[in-house]
Amino acid sequence: MKICGFMKTTLLDYPGHVACTIFTGGCNFRCPYCHNSELLRMDLPSEYSEEEIFAFLERRKNVLEGVVISGGEPTLQPDLPEFIREIRERSGLDVKLDTNGTSPDMLRRLISEGLLSFVSMDIKSGPSGYMAIGGFNNPELLRRVEESRDILINGDLPYELRTTVVGGIHKRADFEEIGPFIKGCRSYFLQAYKESETVLDLSSGFTTPSREQLMEYADIVRPYVENVELRGVD
Repeated sequence: MKICGFMKTTLLDYPGHVACTIFTGGCNFRCPYCHNSELLRMDLPSEYSEEEIFAFLERRKNVLEGVVISGGEPTLQPDLPEFIREIRERSGLDVKLDTNGTSPDMLRRLISEGLLSFVSMDIKSGPSGYMAIGGFNNPELLRRVEESRDILINGDLPYELRTTVVGGIHKRADFEEIGPFIKGCRSYFLQAYKESETVLDLSSGFTTPSREQLMEYADIVRPYVENVELRGVD
């Protein structure tokens, strides 16, 4: 596993759980508003060994309630199943996966082997704007996102779909597409973009959407999903 970042305690990344977050290196998207831009390159060296992580989890397993594996894009790591299995066997902790949905085969395997307790999958936009907002030019990746979406919506594993809403990128028309795109979703979150020095495109002029904007977008999507909530709004 290419482990390039590690947060020892978080109350935000796994709602309802005291958790730690492991960040893998490498991503196949280039979202201009990415907050983890330092983790995008596929040739990043590991900053932590697996044994360091396992040892920490064994020491803190009576304090922590879960482990979040984020990135980058974790499902690009071929040894992800073995890594998660070791976490669960050594610590007994729940594991939440954050993913962009481009590796449905890996997602299906992780679920079928009972390695995950929760999945958060990003929905960048509606289909017509997905590749532009995700910073890629490969229709096959979008097809894989759709497959992963279907795995979650049609499965039994607890999950959420979520969109980071960025002023200067997202418009009403995007959510008019997102609604039908995620029809049948049980839980969908609109997250407010926040300015950060680690954003990939610092010259973009992106802004944080207002609560009123987010509520408007939520109302557009609401007829298609069971539950819509806002996150990261003052």
